[in-house]
Amino acid sequence: MIQTGISLPVMETFYTVQGEGAFAGAPAYFIRLAGCDVGCVWCDVKESWDETLHPMQQVEDLITAVVASGAPLCVITGGEPLMHNLDVLTEGLRKHGIRTHLETSGTQPLTGVWDWITFSPKKFKAPLDEFFTASQELKVIVNHASDLDWAAGHAEKMPTQTMFYLQPEWEKRDRMQSLILDFIRVNTRWRISVQTHKYLGVD
Repeated sequence: MIQTGISLPVMETFYTVQGEGAFAGAPAYFIRLAGCDVGCVWCDVKESWDETLHPMQQVEDLITAVVASGAPLCVITGGEPLMHNLDVLTEGLRKHGIRTHLETSGTQPLTGVWDWITFSPKKFKAPLDEFFTASQELKVIVNHASDLDWAAGHAEKMPTQTMFYLQPEWEKRDRMQSLILDFIRVNTRWRISVQTHKYLGVD
């Protein structure tokens, strides 16, 4: 079936602040789409994986809600949001002057028109090559010490202007944070990303 992108399976929407990466602290409206083809064992939104459990919503209604919120940017996340055609949603948001940000593991072909792409590859399924050149931000979740070298290998494939972030997996944050800090003292192009929203106690 050809996806038109006129309606999308939505797990949740909310207006909060971006908690991670280059735009941490910025007010942002989140649209979390259902469906995932990666299945990270440490995922904190496993309920998003099965898109059949979540209602289809009209993209027109989603855009109306984002505009009404007054948010300057909208983050499309998941699950894996690129399991769906995002052309209609992003074009509609941009017509209202709203920045479009994508959070993706890069396992599905890119659709949509984006101001910012956060590429967060996972070991559980290899990403597509196009994301190494299309993304402005590389964010790797560090769940094990070996993830640091794995992240560095991905960074070598990306343009020099890409922003690089290492983020400790939340349940192992104390140990992983220490490893990350040691790593970035030597590999100075990298930055640490912490899940600010969890420390603040907001969505």
